[in-house]
Amino acid sequence: MRLVGAIGMMLALIVPADAACVCRCVDGQMQPLCNNTIDIPPVCMPTVCGIVPPSVAPIDMPRIPPLGASSCSQRQVQNPNTGRYEWQRVCE
Repeated sequence: MRLVGAIGMMLALIVPADAACVCRCVDGQMQPLCNNTIDIPPVCMPTVCGIVPPSVAPIDMPRIPPLGASSCSQRQVQNPNTGRYEWQRVCE
C-alpha cells in the first residue's frame, strides 16, 4: 500500500498542475496548442468546430520563431469563452 502512495506522490511531482497545452479549434479543425515546443501536446478528441468566418489575416511582422519551432503564421483560433474566432500567432 505504501508503494502505491509513493508512486502517486512521484507522479504528482512529475506532472505539472496547470496544462501548458490545450485543444482549440484552429482554422476550423481541432488541434493542440502549446505554450512552448518542449510541452507534450495532448491527443485532442474529434470535435465539430464552428465555421471560420471569412477574414483577412493581419499583417504579421517578420520574427524569428521560438526555439524548436520551424515557422509561425497568423491563424484563426476559436476563443472558448466567446465561441468567436480570433487571429493569433501560431508556431509549429
